[in-house]
Amino acid sequence: MRQLLRSPAARSRRGRVIGWIAIVLVLVVTAIIGAAVTANIGWSARGAFDPESPGPNGAQAIAEILKDQGIRVDVVRTYDDALAAVSDDAVTLVLPDSPLLEDDDLRELADSADRVVVPNIGSRGLRVLFPGAESVGYGDFAPVAAACDSDIAARAGAVVVGNEFSVPASAAGCYPSHGGFGLLLGDGISAIDGTELFTNTYLAENGNASLGLQLLGSLPTVVWYVPSADDQRGNAAPELGDLTPGWVTPAMTLSIIATIAAAVWRGRRFGPLVAERLPVSVRANETTEGRARLYGRARDAGHAADQIRLGALARIRRQLSLGKGATTQEISDAAATRAGMDTQRVRGILFESVPHTDRELVELVSQLDAVEAAVVAASRPERNSQ
Repeated sequence: MRQLLRSPAARSRRGRVIGWIAIVLVLVVTAIIGAAVTANIGWSARGAFDPESPGPNGAQAIAEILKDQGIRVDVVRTYDDALAAVSDDAVTLVLPDSPLLEDDDLRELADSADRVVVPNIGSRGLRVLFPGAESVGYGDFAPVAAACDSDIAARAGAVVVGNEFSVPASAAGCYPSHGGFGLLLGDGISAIDGTELFTNTYLAENGNASLGLQLLGSLPTVVWYVPSADDQRGNAAPELGDLTPGWVTPAMTLSIIATIAAAVWRGRRFGPLVAERLPVSVRANETTEGRARLYGRARDAGHAADQIRLGALARIRRQLSLGKGATTQEISDAAATRAGMDTQRVRGILFESVPHTDRELVELVSQLDAVEAAVVAASRPERNSQ
């Protein structure tokens, strides 16, 4: 009895433990998914012609090929490191036209390197590095021949160009298309839409790999500059913390902590609200009659008759002192013998006939009552004599 009284509380505690374990597992899974999403976001953010990115828009493939050919590839991610790296002799600088750099910074880096390749030059880069040049359109996705005096372009063969530029007097152009050129060659500096040629997705197409390796691998060392947010100079845009009073951050932190504490304090507890002793015992005849009523309401006379017959057979079996293993036919034959009734008629009443309407069901119930009453009367003749 004492163990039964304690069992609901034990089950409740076990439910709470299981609930907290489930919460911890959900948090762990959420953290793993969040880390994967964050890593994917970071991978995508570094994918714009980054030499350490294996993504579709990264440039890891061409960087690894350069290393395999004995060319040193130094990846720098700040302006100061890039400026220090290009001070060495025989260096090719990969210089993105990044909006994080001022015009003077872009010009200073280009002037400090022996050779410069701008893989994603825009209007500002053209104005600073190729005065007089302009962006004039985009290629039509068909391979274009070099059509210029450059040995590099001639050896590379045809490529599918991206952005096209007009050629100023101080430079030469290769890969003409739609009145512009896909490659600009100046004095120690070249500009091309490398995002459509040298990224991991397009490097193996046409003469892309040959052109990229010749442009980048003409000197023993490649300094690959990838600008970062730390390189932003001048008047930077104010952050959210700069625009809010000093008390906002502590207040928000306190509000978050209070919300979490309130959720833990007033949150729903796991387990049953009211402990009760189960299971509940119900008499067999009550369930039988209940099912019969349900079948009757559903106008299913056959099933209702089955339930009523089960109750009658059970009572007749007990009246005849038969064992629980007695079959329906044995009970029926014993009842007919005891009551002195026709065996086939009793069989039809107890298990053979099937009522299809409510009227037939009512008649069957009357017949069952009559058989049961006859068996009872035959089993107790002393009552009849009285």
